[in-house]
Amino acid sequence: MGQDLLQKYVEPTSVTNASPDCERSKGEERPISRIIGFHQDDEGHWVVTLSCGHTQHLRHQPPWQARPWVLDPAQRAQRIGQAFACGWCARQADSATLGR
Repeated sequence: MGQDLLQKYVEPTSVTNASPDCERSKGEERPISRIIGFHQDDEGHWVVTLSCGHTQHLRHQPPWQARPWVLDPAQRAQRIGQAFACGWCARQADSATLGR
């Protein structure tokens, strides 16, 4: 019942090599990627796949995270192709700016 804590769990990484979608344009505050798909992780949480190659969990856990649209297949499908601010790309860009 549950995960065997004596076994090492190797979590798949969501960070990949940076793509052109991760680069900022002049005057752009944060890099913008596009949603190219969705899948569920091993625990049933929804994950968005972005054009930059990164993935990000999109959980609906009120009151902390209110994203009821992730539970509806039609609403997820409507979001394909929409702009999405990738947190991984923003982190890499900020680190590069700060010299880290």
